[in-house]
Amino acid sequence: MASAEIYMQRCLDLAILGAGRVSPNPMVGAVIVHEDQIIGEGYHQQYGEAHAEVNAVKIVTDRYINAFDLLKKSTIYVSLEPCAHYGKTPPCADLIIKHQIPNVVVGCRDPFPHVDGKGIEKLQAAGINVTVDILEDECRSLNRRFFTRVQQHRPYIILKWAQTADGFFAPADGSQHWITGIESRTLVHQWRAEEDAILVGKNTVLADDPQLNVRYTKGKSPKRIVIDRRLELGPDLNIFDQTVETFVFNEHQFDVVGNIKYIQLEDFDNYVPQYIMYQLYLQDIQSVIIEGGAKTLTAFIEAGLWDEARIFTGAGTLQQGIKSPSLSGNKVGSYQVGDDILQIFTNQPK
Repeated sequence: MASAEIYMQRCLDLAILGAGRVSPNPMVGAVIVHEDQIIGEGYHQQYGEAHAEVNAVKIVTDRYINAFDLLKKSTIYVSLEPCAHYGKTPPCADLIIKHQIPNVVVGCRDPFPHVDGKGIEKLQAAGINVTVDILEDECRSLNRRFFTRVQQHRPYIILKWAQTADGFFAPADGSQHWITGIESRTLVHQWRAEEDAILVGKNTVLADDPQLNVRYTKGKSPKRIVIDRRLELGPDLNIFDQTVETFVFNEHQFDVVGNIKYIQLEDFDNYVPQYIMYQLYLQDIQSVIIEGGAKTLTAFIEAGLWDEARIFTGAGTLQQGIKSPSLSGNKVGSYQVGDDILQIFTNQPK
């Protein structure tokens, strides 16, 4: 008999297929097993559409004439607690009860207040045997963006920058200078496709006129966020091309111009990172990758407001210029990407 961990790992493998398409919902996978054989599986594929459990059950009902009899003798594995409330779709707990699936194995509880234990309680009240916390750490890690948004009322924050071998971020005049190779730039575009939004400061826009899209890979371009306190950026820049929703945080204007949303912050001298992240939370943005510049990155580091840092180190040197930000955290990996070194850090808990 295969272990529960094997089937739960399959749930995780399925769930990740929804990356970049289900936010602000969590990524979820489900597997239905009958007599040690997987007879149905599914994952949450698109925000607002069917959940993982629905897709897995549909596979069974479409494939087998005796589907209802099979389901009554099966176990469904799901990486996150089945929902118990009506949202964009009906409750998955009700679906499981309807088909009389006798055993449910859950990776981890859902922290969302409308669920948080209620799905498990509803299943148990219907006489269903529920097992919880199988590969719990792995399941929580997969949905760390979702957990952060629900529990901390802010997006999951990823810092990203490139530095030279001698520790510089950019030339002294702040002009554009490519530090990394095409392999690293392609990887960054892949990351952008996986996150809800990308944030930069005014100086980065002035220096690079970035498009902040995913032109080196496939996927959806993230929403763009720019910090421009005094609204000094001209309308002809790429960030104002109206192709994606763009938020401009400033101290003068609250307005909407097509896809551009100007959000006014009354106090630009205190707690700016915190105010921005709370506003993004209110906009249902679940994750943001901050790509610069050095001043913007440092502001979030000094506020302790980051979850993960991805730092590329190129082979070249500058000898002088703008120093790279510095942080302390848990180093969780180091990788070769082309000629560059990528280091991953996570923020130490307070």
